[in-house]
Amino acid sequence: MDRALELARMAPDTGDVPVGAVLVDESGVTWGQGVNRREADGDPLAHAELLAVRDAARSRSGWRLDGLTVVVTLEPCAMCAGALAQARVGRIVFGAWDPKAGACGSVWDLVRDRRTPTWIEVVGGIREQECAAELTAFFGRRRS
Repeated sequence: MDRALELARMAPDTGDVPVGAVLVDESGVTWGQGVNRREADGDPLAHAELLAVRDAARSRSGWRLDGLTVVVTLEPCAMCAGALAQARVGRIVFGAWDPKAGACGSVWDLVRDRRTPTWIEVVGGIREQECAAELTAFFGRRRS
């Protein structure tokens, strides 16, 4: 989560919501990382998780990310949860819950729905206050 938070703290420089994501294996080796870049790139798909998945797929020379864990500062949305399932990520670990758009247990639970072809372990609320504080500070500055 340390690296995900470091990445998240880079996002406000571009005007993006501070979310960082890292894909690691069981040994702790980083295979991919990303930070929100929707504003910076003008790309609605440039969520931290998707950029980290693309990075990991390049690093592993393939789209199947079996055995990897994504560590992200904010609960993934439906788009990201779906992409993580399609990439066959084994575990999602996130910091802050997203009561408006979260799709890993708060609003929806796409990755653990029994109708989904793959089941992903989810661990939420890791360093929740620290992750939420980054988001609260960002939106506080934006509203000022």
